[in-house]
Amino acid sequence: MLSPTSVKDALQSAAPVAPIQVQGWVRTRRDSKDFSFIELNDGSCLRNLQIIAENWLPNYADVQHLTTGASIIVRGELVASQGKGQNWEVVADKIDIVGGADDTYPLQKKGHTPEFLREIAHLRPRSNLFGCVFRVRSRLAFAIHQFFQERGFIYVHTPIITGSDCEGAGELFRVTTIDAKNPPRTQSGEIDYAKDFFLRPTYLTVSGQLEAEAFASALSKVYTFGPTFRAENSNTSRHSNEFWMIEPEMAFCDLNGNMDLAEEIVKYLIVDLRENCAEELGLFAKFVDKELLARLDFVFERKFRRIPYTEAIELLKKSGEKFEFPVEYGLNLQSEHERWLTEKQKCPVTVFNYPKEIKPFYMRLNDDGKTVTAMDLLVPGIGEIVGGSQREERLEVLEANMRRHKMDPADYKWYLDLRRYGTVPHSGFGLGFERMLMFVTGVSNIRDVIPFARTPGSAEF
Repeated sequence: MLSPTSVKDALQSAAPVAPIQVQGWVRTRRDSKDFSFIELNDGSCLRNLQIIAENWLPNYADVQHLTTGASIIVRGELVASQGKGQNWEVVADKIDIVGGADDTYPLQKKGHTPEFLREIAHLRPRSNLFGCVFRVRSRLAFAIHQFFQERGFIYVHTPIITGSDCEGAGELFRVTTIDAKNPPRTQSGEIDYAKDFFLRPTYLTVSGQLEAEAFASALSKVYTFGPTFRAENSNTSRHSNEFWMIEPEMAFCDLNGNMDLAEEIVKYLIVDLRENCAEELGLFAKFVDKELLARLDFVFERKFRRIPYTEAIELLKKSGEKFEFPVEYGLNLQSEHERWLTEKQKCPVTVFNYPKEIKPFYMRLNDDGKTVTAMDLLVPGIGEIVGGSQREERLEVLEANMRRHKMDPADYKWYLDLRRYGTVPHSGFGLGFERMLMFVTGVSNIRDVIPFARTPGSAEF
């Protein structure tokens, strides 16, 4: 039996091949006097493979009724193309029609808006744009693993169900088997979570960081790469309730080492995609964001400028720019502030040493007693793409941080144990996978870089 060849491999062939078998979905078909031209795509690359179906084929009448979206298997000869725009085409000696598609197929040969395509998320990977997006998503995931594996990091799977709120924001999806219509109650009338499946309140994770810290305290350099969840009722183009995070954690590493690695991975991923997804990036640069390639080169070619938070606030205040959100010491930087910093500084920027009041409990307190060793990497067009910190390794200081954040240290005994037994300075960061995808594709809505987006009121697929 003849093994199928992908369209990508067929188009990259160094010589004619006979016989060859290709399979995929019909993008277009047009008829000439004695034969039909079929454009075939199997998702392996952006380009289509042209199929020549001659009128002597036994089922030629059926071939002439093929419409966009139908699936076929083609056997024939890969030959040099006589037409323009492609090196190779297949002259078919057999075409099997696997699945038809009638004229209700929504992806006809015309332009479709991203909004419309979100309504048919199960079909949109067949479009040029989204085929490119999800091939880049796949390559980016591979490159992330490659980056860490090349540097001796160990991949750790952290739990999706957790009993802790790492970020302290309280935007958690509860995991429970309690009957909502008839929940068990304590004597005081509260819901009795001791009767729940895990005998306590549990949630979908917002971060694998705390568990990664435990493994870094034994294996030195680890990373997680998995789904995270936020029950944040936000309908912006930058927020999703289910997204993926890359979170390395390194023992014996301070803030400077942390910033070095974060800046290195951003540049590494840009180079990898420029080399391995040139065709897809070319489509994005042509149809999505004409400044995309220049912006990627901007971040790759220039050194990150490191600016303390205090200096960043001063730069923003002195800019004379009118921002939607206020600029004051003690407030978080908004996307518009972050974009201004990197675009006006003519380089990517790393802001560090934030006020302790606006950062989570686990960040290391600086000697000034006012700031913590937080850092954010900012790039043009997106703003923050990486956020991280050196973690607080001193037991007494960490317990004080918890109390300041109104947390009970007893709930985090295992986490505090890491400081009791062989504590070390350690650091890590979170890189939002979809945020990185938006940056490298120019796609402006997070819903369009996730296969099936989960946003408020939307879990259809």
